[in-house]
Amino acid sequence: MAGKLMHALQYDSYGGGASALKHVEVPVPSPKSNEVLLKVEATSLNPIDYKIQRGMIWPIYPRKFPCIPATDIAGEVIEVGSGVKNFKAGDKVLSILSHLTGGGGLAEFAVASEKLTVKRPQEVGAAEAAALPVAGLTALQALTNAAGLKLDGTGKQANILVTAASGGVGHYAVQLAKLGNAHVTATCGARNIDFVKSLGADEVLDYKTPEGAALKSPSGKKYDAVIHCANGIPFSTFEPNLSENGKVIDITPGPKAMWTYAVKKITMSKKQLVPFLFVAKAEGLEVLVNLVKEGKVKTVVDSKHPLSKAEEAWAKSIDGHATGKIIIEP
Repeated sequence: MAGKLMHALQYDSYGGGASALKHVEVPVPSPKSNEVLLKVEATSLNPIDYKIQRGMIWPIYPRKFPCIPATDIAGEVIEVGSGVKNFKAGDKVLSILSHLTGGGGLAEFAVASEKLTVKRPQEVGAAEAAALPVAGLTALQALTNAAGLKLDGTGKQANILVTAASGGVGHYAVQLAKLGNAHVTATCGARNIDFVKSLGADEVLDYKTPEGAALKSPSGKKYDAVIHCANGIPFSTFEPNLSENGKVIDITPGPKAMWTYAVKKITMSKKQLVPFLFVAKAEGLEVLVNLVKEGKVKTVVDSKHPLSKAEEAWAKSIDGHATGKIIIEP
């Protein structure tokens, strides 16, 4: 498709929020030897997208401008690089694009690495699939790697707390924890209590009530692990609610979290704060998309927006009160 143009959204500098996104016509990218060119059918947004735009994590993900943001996409393979062996034109897939190269998901076409692309079963829609990469993998890795939960339910039953359980990561974490036979306590706003219960949570706390703010399990359970998806909760609030060797897995660790992590390590505390490190892996994507295919996990879509109005989706993501995932479609 050399020489053809496509519609995309990009920003030219740090800051500016939704109003800084510009609708542009740019050349359709060409796949390198290990890449596939996709016609994008759905893109999902994650908080890291606007955090990168704000320059909040520039030492890790520095930008080259102009930048077409967003990494989580589902689409159809249009063209494959010379070294690609596992995909052909016409395949339906989902991919996670690299933040290091700027993403590229807010466009009609995008190039993706073969090793971070997996086939999408026909039972799984494009929006369902595009929602999975960052949010689903974060929940999966936090539970299985950091918390040690076995999704087949064969391990010892764990008591898990999920904060911000109605959001992108949280709504997957609740479902995956239940697959692992965990007892799940969850926090969310009052309007989402029934929704979070429908995901399988055993106990749900309204985070704005005194009980919810204290994070105490209504049944008095102590948490073996916390999948911490919210912001602004100090470790001192979690600590009295943790089991003897309980851990808080902070999916967006800031400086205070890193300091707490270091102090707990140095003092050899049994109760730990674990900063989460995201690793993009196709194997995890395959696990997730098959769980969706089998009906064991569902993607909940907060809202869908056309690419022509993607800045509205961007603003909604920044607002931070989405239930499930925000999706952009061509």
